Parts: sequence; structure tokens; C-alpha cells
Amino acid sequence: MMRARGVLGRFRHPTQVVTTGFGAAVLLGTVLLSTPLATASGKPAGWITALFTATSAVCVTGLTVVDTAAHWSAFGEVVIAVLIQVGGLGIMTLATVFTLLISRRLSLRARLSAQAETKALSASDLRRLVAKVVLFSLASEAVTAAVLTLRFVTGYAEPVGHAAYLGVFHAVSAFNNAGFALWPDNLIRFVGDPWICLTVAAAVIVGGLGFPVLFELRRSWRRPSRWSLLTRVTLAVTAVLLAGGTLIFLATEWSNPRTLGQLDGPGKLLAAFFTAVMPRTAGFNSLDLAHMYPSSWLVTDLLMFVGGGSAGTAGGIKITTVGLLAFIVWTEMRGESRVNIGHRRLPEAAQRQAVSLTVLGVGLVAFSTYILLVLTPHGLDRVLFEVVSAFGTAGLSTGITASIPPPGHLLLIALMFVGRIGPLTLGSALALKERTRRYELPEEGMIVG
Repeated sequence: MMRARGVLGRFRHPTQVVTTGFGAAVLLGTVLLSTPLATASGKPAGWITALFTATSAVCVTGLTVVDTAAHWSAFGEVVIAVLIQVGGLGIMTLATVFTLLISRRLSLRARLSAQAETKALSASDLRRLVAKVVLFSLASEAVTAAVLTLRFVTGYAEPVGHAAYLGVFHAVSAFNNAGFALWPDNLIRFVGDPWICLTVAAAVIVGGLGFPVLFELRRSWRRPSRWSLLTRVTLAVTAVLLAGGTLIFLATEWSNPRTLGQLDGPGKLLAAFFTAVMPRTAGFNSLDLAHMYPSSWLVTDLLMFVGGGSAGTAGGIKITTVGLLAFIVWTEMRGESRVNIGHRRLPEAAQRQAVSLTVLGVGLVAFSTYILLVLTPHGLDRVLFEVVSAFGTAGLSTGITASIPPPGHLLLIALMFVGRIGPLTLGSALALKERTRRYELPEEGMIVG
């Protein structure tokens, strides 16, 4: 007991435990995927391949350097699915569940650690929150798996056992916004199947909204007037991004013979909607992204960078961040001194966090893009797409992931890890302690712009 306390004592901030937990999961996954049992050929996978795949799974990204179905054995695929589940629920959420089952008690440090992962507003409600997170996640995945399994059996004559395996794997991958698929073309073969595409899209949207929003909607979905700012901003920005992305992809790719051009009207609408949903950091694709126009790549870059909701399975800088930035800009344009959303005033701390997170994200993407441009012969549009996909834990690719040299793979691994943990969370985890300034300096104005 004293030794355990000594180890925990080395971490002075709960987010350090979160970061260490994700790192440990990646390390364990790398070891398991490096064994001969994990590959279809029976030969050990290279350590970079195993590390890249484990990081992509734990960080629920979906980028791959090998064909998932062809390279990994059934054991390897199960390891990937488990890593996705662990990454989606969060290391500290799982640790809290195990602690409750074993001791029925939670230490203050464990409460704070899990609170940092789940973004809970109060540590006193942590037990009930964690139970809801786990039960809701498993229930959503079970429903998704059931629908997919039924479709694989009735529509594609898959044996029940294999259909269930496919259904469970892709349900876990979809709800956790991972994007791993067990077909070489991802989901392109199902581009015209609304049962598959809409089911996967629904799981991605639900998983990407964020648990606080989902729980609030469950409690008071009939009373929008009682919704919190988090729920209102999340739903509003989500609707705008989904509708806007669908319309843009329809307009841009309508006559492209290698994407939407080969489909009929309803098929184009379905494929455009599915393509607009996936940059929420899911990583599935029903169209060949390598044949999309560069203008569509740019729109996808923006959607991947934004990502999904806070405290959900999606990555990116979060749609709430973008929503807050929009209100900040609107306030400045109107010349007001306080940022108000509806009948509530936005705290200055939230404004600073939104700006800081965006600036850090842009800086990381710009720096990483420059490094990959130096390391690879690929153009700016493809490299930027790959970098934003890794940072936003989206998992979409124009097909250059496998051709990137090992140093570039290591860079993408770091981006996926930082994108999952979050730049601010990672920064606070590395800090030895929080510093509070005990004095105020004289104020001096400065010209901006």
C-alpha cells in the first residue's frame, strides 16, 4: 500500500495519471501486436507497425500502415478492438470501474483522475457518472452491432457467427469514432447501402456528441429551454457542420466520375452525408478519398480539425471550441466587453482555453506538416490531410500513410497521442505543479492587427 501511494505521489496532477494510463495502454498494445500470434502470416510485426497500430487504436484514430484484415490475425483484430474500447471509454473511467468493483470505495486521487478524463463537473457524482458512461457505451454498441449483424446475414449472406463478429467489431469502431474496418476498401463496397452507412453514421454521431450532452438530452430532451450552454452549442454547431458538409460535398463532387458521379441521386445524398459525418474523427469512408478533388480535401481538413463534442469519443479541438470562438469574434465585432451566449455570460477562463487550444492545434499541425513535407515527396494537400487526420484522430487518408518513412510514422504517432489526450491536458500533465501569481502587473495597451 505504501509503495502504491508512493507511485501515485509522483503524479501531482490528475491529468498526469490520464496521460500515463494512455501511454501504458499503447505500450501493452504494441507488445501484444508484436507477437507472432497477432499476425495472419505468423511472423512478428515490425515494432513501428505494432506501435503505430496500437497508438491509432487506443487514440481511436483509424490510420493504418497495413491492411487490417489481411495483416492481422483474429487475435490481432480482437486486440485492436479492445484497445479501441479502452481508448474510447478512457483509461481512468475503466480504472474507476475496476476500483469500484474491487473495493467499493474511491480515493480522492482516483476521483480526481477519473474526473479529468470524463470531464465531470463534480467529483462527488463520479460513481454514478462512470456507471452511466459504461452502460450507455455498451448499450449503444450492442444496438449498432445487432443492426449490422442482421444486415450482413440478410443482405450479404454472411454466416451468423462471422456476421456477428463483423457487427461487433465495426460497432465498437464506429461508436468510439475509430474508423478501423475489416475490408481493404474500408466501407466503399457499401456506399449505396443505407442500412450499413446510416447505422455506422448514427453510431459515430452519438459517440461524438459527448457523454455530458447525451445524458442531458436523456434527462430533458423535451425541454430545450433547460439545456445547458454545452448542449446548445454542441447541437447547434454539429447540425451546421453536418448540413454544411453534406451540401459542400454534394456541390463539389457531384460530377466527379470517381466519387459521386457514378451514383444516382439518392446514392449521392447518402454518400455525401456519410462523407460529412466521418471527419468528426470516425475514419470510415464510403468514397475513395484519393480521387476526391483538392477542394473537398480542404473542407475535410477543416472538419477533421474541428472534430466532435467535448468528453466524447471524437477528437479535434472540439465543436464547442469553435462555437465559443465564433461568439468571441461576434462580441468583438459588436464592440461589447463581455461574451454572452443566450442569457448566460461566458467565463474568461473558457475563452482563454478556447483560444489556447486552437492556437496550439494550429501550431502543431503547421509544424508537423512542414516536417512531413521535408521527409516525403508528397504534395502539400495530401500531407496536410494526413497531419490533420492524425491530430484530429480522424483516421481518414488519401492513401499515403503506408508510403511515409519511419520517422514520419513516429511523428504521426506523436500527433495521434497528443490529439487524443489534448494539447492543454498534455501540457498540464507535464507541469510539476500549478502556479498561481500572487500579484498583478500594471496594465498597458497594445495595437492588435
